[in-house]
Amino acid sequence: MSKKVKVRFAPSPTGDLHVGNIRTALFDWAYARHTGGTFLFRIEDTDTTRVTDEYINAAIDTLKWLGLQWDEGPEVGGPNGPYLQSQRLDIYAEWAQKFLDQKDAYYCYCSPDELEAVRESQRAANVAPGYNGHCRELTADQIAAFKAQGREGVVRMRMPDGTTTFRDEIRGDVTFDHKFVPDFVLVRADGSPLYTLAVAVDDVLMGVTHVLRGEDLLSSTPRQIRVYQAMGVKLEDYPVFAHLPFVMGADNAKLSKRNGEVSIAWYREQGYLPEAICNYLALLGWSPGDDRENISMKELTELFTVEKVHSSPARFDMKKLEAINGDKIRALSLEEFATWTMPFLIKAGIITGTNAEVELVKQALPIIQERIVKLDEAPQLLKFLFVKEFAVDPEAVSKITDAAAKDILKRSLADLEGVATWNHEAIEAVLRASLIEELGLKPRIAFTALRIATTGSTISPPLFESMELLGKEACLARISKALTL
Repeated sequence: MSKKVKVRFAPSPTGDLHVGNIRTALFDWAYARHTGGTFLFRIEDTDTTRVTDEYINAAIDTLKWLGLQWDEGPEVGGPNGPYLQSQRLDIYAEWAQKFLDQKDAYYCYCSPDELEAVRESQRAANVAPGYNGHCRELTADQIAAFKAQGREGVVRMRMPDGTTTFRDEIRGDVTFDHKFVPDFVLVRADGSPLYTLAVAVDDVLMGVTHVLRGEDLLSSTPRQIRVYQAMGVKLEDYPVFAHLPFVMGADNAKLSKRNGEVSIAWYREQGYLPEAICNYLALLGWSPGDDRENISMKELTELFTVEKVHSSPARFDMKKLEAINGDKIRALSLEEFATWTMPFLIKAGIITGTNAEVELVKQALPIIQERIVKLDEAPQLLKFLFVKEFAVDPEAVSKITDAAAKDILKRSLADLEGVATWNHEAIEAVLRASLIEELGLKPRIAFTALRIATTGSTISPPLFESMELLGKEACLARISKALTL
């Protein structure tokens, strides 16, 4: 590799970062780490009507939470700052003026209505709609007349005749005919820069060598290359492009909120682990070359190459994400599992965080670790241990009020009163001997009634371990109360 890799993740955070954003950030980060290069984080916030400080801060927090630490950018600093485009407006203005002076760009005074009329006529003539070059060669008198009318011009880049061909690391050689890439706006009439100007200028000035980004931005590439040319960048110094495949929903439509495209903040609130999210997103459009689906962040950095990114769309599968998340949860140590789970229990009001509560949670976690796929399931499974006023869930009451259920509970109460050593082995032994062997009941029938009576629900951690944690006194009291329903 002739020069050190430098990639950038440059979102325009008009909301919380989504699956597509983070898949791009992850690939950028992994490529930088794989090559020993630099991961640059830049905020494209020139659209001040939609990008807010809240969203910028949320984007920074999301990358940190996912473990995608950047080498250069907000909070970290670096030699090419500032890293918010809203703080670089003078730089863009300076380059726009250079392009005007070089005759690479010109002022266009066409009104929105006039531009729309041109597009309408082009559509009627079955011609690709686009700017017709009306203001390309204005005379001084024409410019003066427009100004006298109070018109303020935008700055447009001249696109030469011909084509632009570039090498895409995923798609191979890509060619755009310039008749479909008309002169484009660099600067709005109010002086604010457009994406195509700011992104190209920043990539050059910040030394970006590789641009990994979504396929939806493929069509903007010839415009960026035109800006490089006007800046005097040599062909061999252009960044290398790699346009990542679309992520599709299960219905084969482009991912949207309707079919899974929700913010990473939502997955975080639902109890997905950051490594599970990164693991799954890495497999959307990339493969390590085998059928492995469980990879660590370290393995990702060792294995990731752009050459292994597919050009075909990837399909988002929530079930597969859940499976990977469950695997990651089961791989956590008890201390790690407790660290991740406690905030969910506190937020749900199950515990307040006292030492006694934390100790009981740690005793209970091993019996739910094999059962959950998301951390937000923990409060529902463990709440029976902490409720002040125990009550059976209303929808489960009918399952323990018939004569058969009451007989099971009466017999269990008598059997359990005689258990001297209160642990799950002793509890299971006495109940199986009494209910299964002596009465001949099926375990599902016998133990469902006990599960509801002691935990309040048909869904709980393993019954006998739950009863051990609950304690003998509480178990007997709850079974006695159930018999009064």
